[in-house]
Amino acid sequence: MTDDRDPAEPIARRSYAAFAARYAAIAPTKPHNGLYERPATLSLLGDVQGLHVLDAACGPGITSEIIARRGATVHGFDVTPEMVSLARERCQGLPADFTLGDLSAPFDWLDDARFDKTICALALDYVEHLTPAFRELHRVTRPGGTLTFSMAHPMGDWLHDAIRGDAPYHERRRFGLHWSGFGEPRPFIESYRRPLAEILNALADAGWILDRTLEPLPLPEMKAVDPRLHAELSLSPVFLCIRARR
Repeated sequence: MTDDRDPAEPIARRSYAAFAARYAAIAPTKPHNGLYERPATLSLLGDVQGLHVLDAACGPGITSEIIARRGATVHGFDVTPEMVSLARERCQGLPADFTLGDLSAPFDWLDDARFDKTICALALDYVEHLTPAFRELHRVTRPGGTLTFSMAHPMGDWLHDAIRGDAPYHERRRFGLHWSGFGEPRPFIESYRRPLAEILNALADAGWILDRTLEPLPLPEMKAVDPRLHAELSLSPVFLCIRARR
């Protein structure tokens, strides 16, 4: 069997295009997202009333909708055309606009210092080299503004046998898994596992100043929804949430 996929195609687009609608329908309430990562990331983002916010790699606009309803003017972009269309549908009538854009490439349609705050939720794991992405996020955020982002937790990934593979902790590794929880056929998702130092050093190299870090705990409500998952996430984190300042 031959692999006819374009090797230059961004792995996020390849991973998400086939199940974008399922993701948009399920992710708002899926416990990993709605009762764990998203509340933690939004807590770091803070008040957005009256602010201009960039939602980088916005997916189907779930976060964009929340922050637009909280009083922000939102610009979102995503590398997957299906996600951009879903974001536009979700945020219709709200102060939010969306375009196609790659987190791994220059944001050449965005002016310097355009945004008061920037958020990037669970997307940097699909970027091989973080420093250029952090530099672009730094460029489009105003002085004194913040970047809030979430990623897979490096140690959580390292403790997962299928993710760790044969590579040492200190090396970046591209891997793929079939995800459960989003229906059938189970989507095959590729991303990068990397050490914590690579994330923090890339952030510093791009000019950001680390402000706050969360290794989130699940919301108490998860215990009634999925007690097994609540117990697992209460023991060790699988996501890492960071706020940095320009």
